[in-house]
Amino acid sequence: MTLGELFSGITEIPQELTEIPVTGVTSDNREVEPGFLFVCVKGRAFDGHSVAEKMLAQGACAVVTEQKLGLAREINVPESRRLYPEILSAFYGRPTRRLTLGAVTGTNGKTTTVNLCAQITRALGHQTGVIGTVGCDTGRGLKYSHDGPPTTPEPRKLYQLFREMADIGTEYCFLEASSMALAQHRFAAESFAAGAFTNLTQDHLDYHGTMESYYLAKRMLADMSRNMVVNIDDEYGRRTADYCRSSGIPAITTSVCGEADYFAEFVRLEPHGAQFLLTCPQKQKSWTAKIPLTGMYNVSNAVQAAVMCHLLGFPMEDVLAALEKSPGVAGRLETIYQGRFTVIRDYAHTGDGLDKLLSTLRPLTGRLTAVFGAAGERDAGKRPDMGRIAAEYADRLIITTDNPRHEPPQQTIDDVRRGVPAGKPCEEFIDRRAAIYRALETAQDGELIALCGKGHEDYQAIGDENVPFDEREIVLEWLRNHDIT
Repeated sequence: MTLGELFSGITEIPQELTEIPVTGVTSDNREVEPGFLFVCVKGRAFDGHSVAEKMLAQGACAVVTEQKLGLAREINVPESRRLYPEILSAFYGRPTRRLTLGAVTGTNGKTTTVNLCAQITRALGHQTGVIGTVGCDTGRGLKYSHDGPPTTPEPRKLYQLFREMADIGTEYCFLEASSMALAQHRFAAESFAAGAFTNLTQDHLDYHGTMESYYLAKRMLADMSRNMVVNIDDEYGRRTADYCRSSGIPAITTSVCGEADYFAEFVRLEPHGAQFLLTCPQKQKSWTAKIPLTGMYNVSNAVQAAVMCHLLGFPMEDVLAALEKSPGVAGRLETIYQGRFTVIRDYAHTGDGLDKLLSTLRPLTGRLTAVFGAAGERDAGKRPDMGRIAAEYADRLIITTDNPRHEPPQQTIDDVRRGVPAGKPCEEFIDRRAAIYRALETAQDGELIALCGKGHEDYQAIGDENVPFDEREIVLEWLRNHDIT
């Protein structure tokens, strides 16, 4: 491929550069090889323009800049960050044109909704890819990253995955669209066949600054989707539905609390699942639904997944039959042990996530213990709320660490503890393994222990390292050592 072919239909480039061959595209100066096009992107900590000349000296075929640097092989554009995924998409042969894409955004529920969509389409006989927090599956099995990947990969990795999916015949791809990925324009001008908005609660304000900026980043998905599925039980969901209507974007509303285009009623929650009636007033139809996940928030996730798949052309009867056979999602209300007591793990790492998880578990046990902590170097404003909410539902709290990174672990614990009312049974452990052992050693018959925050993750981010840490294995090993079956 030449630079002229690569940029055809994207932007005009200097005539003298059009016949230069290009062998790769990246914005990471550590990845540049001879023949690569280097795209200068300005980030918070590093500006690619500062090494543009060096990249040319290392063999880059050209550099894309948004500042005129006066270099020999320079392509100047207004916004290099926005153009970067467009260039990647062209380099990898516009792979998304061979895929049907679905994307989910929101603070909580993305992983569950995306994976339920994938499980439905696979059960109905279609090769399906997934990109999200748990890992990436191009259609041939999950490749779980053990290095703490972002929810949505950076653009080069993303378009490599799309190309791999297209090449092996994957038909559908469902992905989690994080607020940062949307704000950073990691997607090209894609047209998602179906997008979904789950909810919005405080998170990532260390990056976005305000809830409004956070919301507007999430809402960008609507502008990239041919149809939106919107949960109107959420205040920001109602705003999104109104925005879609005023912008001419078809929006299907969902609810588990009242009427919507599709809503769940007569919900019956069970310890390891839920049953409900899914009703569509416009079609004057209702369907009986059964899912292997409990909790009203999982009913909401399941309704959104079902409607997304239905929008893609699958009969609702087939969708719900597939949903009933779902194996669930790793690290989301996952039971590790059930016997004299019960241990579950979940990814709940915000106040809203803890509220939904612990309020679901509260009626299922006479004694509930929450083992949880706040992530280091992340939105500190949500920490006291996490302590307050956990204290509202759990009989005892064990506050510990959750990916402390470079922040002193005791600082995150102290921040969470500020929200815990005086007199509430509460213990602290900087060592998360010790916190889990404490919960297991002191468990009473019938107790339910909720390990919150890590979910599927099998590492702890400490300093610059991702230290192996799999809560499932830690619990099972402790049980074996204590002859508990």
